[in-house]
Amino acid sequence: MKQLIIIIIFLFFSNCYLFGQKYVLKNEKVIYSFQTNNGKLMTLCSDKTGEYIVYRFGTKDNVELEFPNNKDKSSWNKFEYSYWLRGGGIQNEGIDLNYVAFTIEKTKYVIYDTYFANGEKYEVGIRIINLENNKTVKIKGNRKTQKGTLIDFRFDKSIKEGEELYD
Repeated sequence: MKQLIIIIIFLFFSNCYLFGQKYVLKNEKVIYSFQTNNGKLMTLCSDKTGEYIVYRFGTKDNVELEFPNNKDKSSWNKFEYSYWLRGGGIQNEGIDLNYVAFTIEKTKYVIYDTYFANGEKYEVGIRIINLENNKTVKIKGNRKTQKGTLIDFRFDKSIKEGEELYD
């Protein structure tokens, strides 16, 4: 029985390790990540030395999208951070909106982390916007699986500062 428990623990941790390795390489650190409500994983990582930033999305067995293809200093210029903060809680209808966006051809991807004081509404996820017809697909994330924060980009100007708000 004791051996069975050890085997189960080993398999659990090895699966977690393998799952993470496709999304976070040994030379990378997680800036921000979460699982979507349908079980997929989104990660925004950087090289530990700040050489590059990379977005990955997919299942535990398959990275469906990695952006950009070239992991070098130029990658930082392909992402844009925008935010809006209004404090004061419910009385002031406080909000904290954070977005990291990038574009591939005619599609814009927006990672979001938002808070609305009215209703204590927190949301994380990804918006995929077709720039030709402006149709949007929203992929909701599971906030309980969230790691890291986008807020650090307010002070770390590694990526471009944008003005567009998506809520």
